[in-house]
Amino acid sequence: MSSVSKPVAAKPSSLFIRQLGRRDYSSVWHAMQNYTDTRHALSNDEIWLVEHDPVFTQGQAGKEEHLLFPGDIPVVKVDRGGQVTYHGPGQLVAYFLLDIRRLKIGVRELVTQIEEVLVELLDGYGVNAYAKADAPGVYVDEKKIASLGLRIRKGCSFHGLALNVDMDLSPFDRINPCGYAGLEMIQLCDYTQDIKFNVVQQDIARIIAQHLDYETIENITGFTHD
Repeated sequence: MSSVSKPVAAKPSSLFIRQLGRRDYSSVWHAMQNYTDTRHALSNDEIWLVEHDPVFTQGQAGKEEHLLFPGDIPVVKVDRGGQVTYHGPGQLVAYFLLDIRRLKIGVRELVTQIEEVLVELLDGYGVNAYAKADAPGVYVDEKKIASLGLRIRKGCSFHGLALNVDMDLSPFDRINPCGYAGLEMIQLCDYTQDIKFNVVQQDIARIIAQHLDYETIENITGFTHD
C-alpha cells in the first residue's frame, strides 16, 4: 500500500506589510499570538510596522535585576527571547510574522537576515553599523542602535526588531538594556539629519522583501477589525 505525502504549500509571491501607526504594546502582542495560532499553510507572511506607547518588555530570559527603576512606565513580561528593553514613540518596531518552515530557513538564519536588513538600511543613511556574534542586535561604534528578539511557534515566527530612529532615549537609563549594564543606546537621528519616520518605514519594508526574496509588497493599513 503506497503512502501519499502531503503537498507542501508554495511560498506566496507577495509580502504583506501592515502599517499599524502608534499602538499600545499588549494589544499588538496578543494580535501577533492570535495570528500565529490561527494561521494555516496558505496564510500570508506579514511584517507589522508600529510605534508603541512607552513600555518596558521583559523577555523570557529577562531578570528582574535589570529593571533598575521603571517608575511610571509599565513593564510587560512577554514570550519573546532576550532580556529587557524599552519601546516608545520614535522607535520603529517591525514584527516578523513568517512561516519559516515554508520559507525553508532556520531561526539563526532569520536572525542573521534581520541583522543584515538593518545594516543595509543604516548603510543607506551613511551609518556604518554591524552585528555581533555574541549579542544579537545592531551596533555603531559599540553602541546599540537596534534590538531584536523572536519567538517561534508551529514553525512560524513573531516578535522582531526595534530600531531607534528619533526618540527620547532617557527611559533606557532605567534599565540594563538587553541585560548589559552601562550599554549605551543611540538612534539614527544622531547620525543623519532630517530623518522622516515614514520614509524609514518604507525603506525597511523594501529591504525586508528583497532579503526574503518576495516579488511584491502589498501594503495594508491597520487591522481588519479597525
